[in-house]
Amino acid sequence: MINVLKVRKSQGYQAIPDIRAAKIRKPFRGLPVIGKESCKKCSGCLSVCPAMAISTDPLSIDMGKCIFCGDCETACPEKVITFTQFHKISTDDRNKLIIRKGTTADSFYSSAISVRKEINRLFGKSLKLRLVSAGGCNGCEWELNASGNVNFDMGRFGIDIVASPRHADGIIITGPVTKNMAAALDDAYHSTPDPKVVILAGSCAISAGIFQDSLEINRSFLDKYHIDLYIPGCPVHPLTVINGLLDFLRK
Repeated sequence: MINVLKVRKSQGYQAIPDIRAAKIRKPFRGLPVIGKESCKKCSGCLSVCPAMAISTDPLSIDMGKCIFCGDCETACPEKVITFTQFHKISTDDRNKLIIRKGTTADSFYSSAISVRKEINRLFGKSLKLRLVSAGGCNGCEWELNASGNVNFDMGRFGIDIVASPRHADGIIITGPVTKNMAAALDDAYHSTPDPKVVILAGSCAISAGIFQDSLEINRSFLDKYHIDLYIPGCPVHPLTVINGLLDFLRK
């Protein structure tokens, strides 16, 4: 025990002191911005986007589909599309993930998550989530695991990933939801006590990402149940996850 205390003292306080004020440096890509320059509709961005996240009439980017590869930014000769390092991009409305001309970090964040008093009343002090990996690549799962490490320390806000849906207040889903995981996902949902929340983490969970056309996908679950929070990313960043959950809980 003495050695443990010595190590703790030598390392000091490792967690990010102010998770709300923390910023992410390049090469991280966060909120995409469509500039004031007019798009000449050369279709360069469309041809390189692997997730079909871009529309040109009018020009828009769907963060629910985007895998944040940055290829569209490189392919655009007018540099109309740019990615910022703004990471607070979670929202409770799927439509708000579609970024259009004029959208800024401030305008997006100010309306991203609506106030729901019942969420704060029920889960504001403690939120336990069961992670369901529904056929993902394990990238988002790793980042959710990192959210609870000593640097980000999501647990200090009363938010934890638990081992069983029986112990959870909701489920957080990663992956595109494959046929093999469809029944397991449904079981996890019904095994979680009411009232509960459903959260989608990552582009695969939100839209199936690059697997949208796969014949091995079964996303019927998302048509049956209300989704409370969307956390975009590929993979999701711990700061995006934690800030999104804090805004959702109004902590």
